[in-house]
Amino acid sequence: MKRFLVATLVTAISTSLYAADPKPATDTTKQVNQSLLESLPFSDKKDFENAQKGLIAKQDTVTIKNDKGDVVWDLEAYKKYISLDKPAPDSVNPSLWRNAQLNMINGLFEVTDGIYQVRGYDLSNITFIKGETGWIVFDPLISQETAKAALDFVNEQLGERPVVAVIYSHSHIDHFGGVRGIVNEEDVAAGKVQILAPDHFTEHAVSENVIAGNAMGRRAIYMYGALLPRNEFGGVNGGLGQTTSTGLATLIKPTDTITKTGDERTIDGIKMVFQYTPGTEAPTEMNTWFPDKKALWMAENTTNTMHNILTLRGAQVRDALIWSSFLNETIEKWGDQVEVKFQSHHWPMWGKEDIVNYFKKQRDMYKYTHDQTVRLMNMGYIGSEISEMIAFPESLDKNWSTRGYYGTLRHNSRAVYQRYMGWYNGNPSDLNNLPPADAAKKYVEYMGGEDAVLQKAQSDFDKGEYRWVAEALKQVVFANPDSEKGKALLADTYEQLGYQAESGPWRSEYLQGAFELRNGVPSTGGVVTASPDVIKNMPPTMLFDYLSVRINPEKAAGKTFSINIDFTDLKEKYTLSMENSVLNYTSKVADKADASLTLSKSTLDDIQLGNITLEKAIADGDVKVNGDSQVFQDFVGMLDKFDFWFNIVTP
Repeated sequence: MKRFLVATLVTAISTSLYAADPKPATDTTKQVNQSLLESLPFSDKKDFENAQKGLIAKQDTVTIKNDKGDVVWDLEAYKKYISLDKPAPDSVNPSLWRNAQLNMINGLFEVTDGIYQVRGYDLSNITFIKGETGWIVFDPLISQETAKAALDFVNEQLGERPVVAVIYSHSHIDHFGGVRGIVNEEDVAAGKVQILAPDHFTEHAVSENVIAGNAMGRRAIYMYGALLPRNEFGGVNGGLGQTTSTGLATLIKPTDTITKTGDERTIDGIKMVFQYTPGTEAPTEMNTWFPDKKALWMAENTTNTMHNILTLRGAQVRDALIWSSFLNETIEKWGDQVEVKFQSHHWPMWGKEDIVNYFKKQRDMYKYTHDQTVRLMNMGYIGSEISEMIAFPESLDKNWSTRGYYGTLRHNSRAVYQRYMGWYNGNPSDLNNLPPADAAKKYVEYMGGEDAVLQKAQSDFDKGEYRWVAEALKQVVFANPDSEKGKALLADTYEQLGYQAESGPWRSEYLQGAFELRNGVPSTGGVVTASPDVIKNMPPTMLFDYLSVRINPEKAAGKTFSINIDFTDLKEKYTLSMENSVLNYTSKVADKADASLTLSKSTLDDIQLGNITLEKAIADGDVKVNGDSQVFQDFVGMLDKFDFWFNIVTP
């Protein structure tokens, strides 16, 4: 499962924490970026034409606030330093700068007759299909505030119409989180609004951050550069869009699902044919063909960049081979008819020949990554070696839509290796190796001590050998986290690597690392990995899985007990059992449990959301405990609480 409930809900983090001034680009970085500028076809302006085609209107100011007055989306912060006529600064990879310029082209656009998009109001696009009586909305962004702002803008420009249907293309939050900004649950329940999604949508949408949410949320701060200033030395572009909005993410369950390719629906006079593509960019996803318009909606299965096979924040590895096969199916089904393709990120494309050529390159990008990684793997090379050896043919490498603004060939090839071979590279030295801090102390000792390493590292930094300097100085910092000189030089090194990065996430990773080396790890704010709607839609079994990973084995050692739980509103009963420091659960209720709880799922939701304490719920009678109450108290005491701000670039 891809877990995308990530740095979308960053709260209470201020970029004013950026205390240390960034350093300018070095001569080496300038040369690297200049070399790329000279090697790619920057004279090709077709993308800029497509990104601006069909513009109906744009708002002078795109700053969106929530009910409290907090800014949840601010395109203006980027407008201060990114414009179409400004060349890339020395501190920004020129190819990434180009992608940022394209993503800054915002407003309301007509894709084709009756199909409109609002772009530049979130990481993703929101699409409006004009039906006979109302709007059919595809992928309502991350936050309810941004989705509402987009709907208001469309109604202002094109005439007010009700939303009669919402289509979720897949289970990532930037494609459903804003739904309550455009419809309400009462209208859905009354049948006034349909919500359509691919099969198993709710299961995957809810589960994305339940088990590993804390770790992935922390790492997402790096991937999206949440603490970086918005300027040429900080956050520039996220690859798929500028960044993520930080409003309230919501969810309303689908009323209908697509289970196979070829499923058709006609909603408000609009005929749609679906291609079901599970296991591609998301665990469940679907493309949509509009036969009357010769238009193809590609969800996130194709965008104008290389996507991730494995995200830097962490996830289960995607299947590049399946992904490419579904794109081949797309070509076979509609390649001879399509006149316009559009998707949930970036800008559309028009013209059958250009579209099919684009599809082929997207297909072959993933197939090449898979095939050549496996070829080299079967020759005995390991992931780090393969990532250094693999290279696209010129037809893919010089093509803008297959450049690595989000995923990269380097880390995607490692992901393919990981999918087949796992973490172990086969060398016995790596089978039971020391953890980073312990190994670092020995490395520094073997290299002649900290001062000797710093001296050599400074020399190599001056030569522009940043990749090696980062590796060497990592050992210094992990061996001695109080080494101010080590942290300072490592921060400078990460900074230059960030300035050179073509991938938006790579830039953020490096610059966020530099930020924390210079300023320390923050202690306030964080990422909300489960919104109220996600909690509400979480089934009891998913909650039990989450409680299981919170069990502290030392506190649970030697404990054996069982607890029956009766959810009165669901009419479901379960038994939790503790043995061997492991929590298990079953729907086969024990006859003689040590304790029994009776409560509603809604009460449990309120407890999880902090609306009520467990003690108060018990006192109010909303939670009834029978049997040995101490057993239940012991169980609660075994549950660890996860600290969000764990260290990453320091031990």
